[in-house]
Amino acid sequence: MANPKILEKKQNVIDEISEKVKNAASVVVFEYQGLTVSETNELRRKLRETGSDYKVYKNTLAARALSSLNIDLGTLEGPKAIAFGEDAVAPIKVLADFAKKHTALTLKVGIVDGNPVDENELKALSTIPSREGLLTMVAGGLMQVVRDFAICLDLHSQNLEK
Repeated sequence: MANPKILEKKQNVIDEISEKVKNAASVVVFEYQGLTVSETNELRRKLRETGSDYKVYKNTLAARALSSLNIDLGTLEGPKAIAFGEDAVAPIKVLADFAKKHTALTLKVGIVDGNPVDENELKALSTIPSREGLLTMVAGGLMQVVRDFAICLDLHSQNLEK
C-alpha cells in the first residue's frame, strides 16, 4: 500500500489542478520539450503579461483532475505543460505566437469557457484579435456610422437651403 503522505501530496496536486481549471477562462495543454531554459523563461514572462501562467504536471494527476471535473481531453502522453488564463483567448494567442518562432512548442488540446477544443480550434482562436483590438474595431464601426449620418444631415440641410 502507498504511503499516506505521498497520497496526500498527490491529492493536493489533483485539487490544485481542478481548482485552476475551474477558475480559468481557458486552459491549454501543449508540448514544450526542446525549449531551452531562457525560452521557457521568456514564455512565462509573456504569459504573465496577459494574466496567464503555465505549469508542468504529471499526466496521470492531470488526467485524474480533469476526470473529476467530467472533462475529457483524450489521453495525455509524453511531456506536457498546462497553461491557465484569465482571458479566454490571451494565452492561446501567446502560445501560438511563441510556437511560430520556436518549433519545439506545439499546442495540443484545451478548454475554452468550459468547452474542450482541439488543436485546429486552438489555431483558429489564436487568429482572433485581442480584446483591445476588437473594441477598437467596434469603436471604429460606430464612428463610421456617426460620420456617415453627419454627412447625410449636412447634405440634407444643403438641399433645403436651395
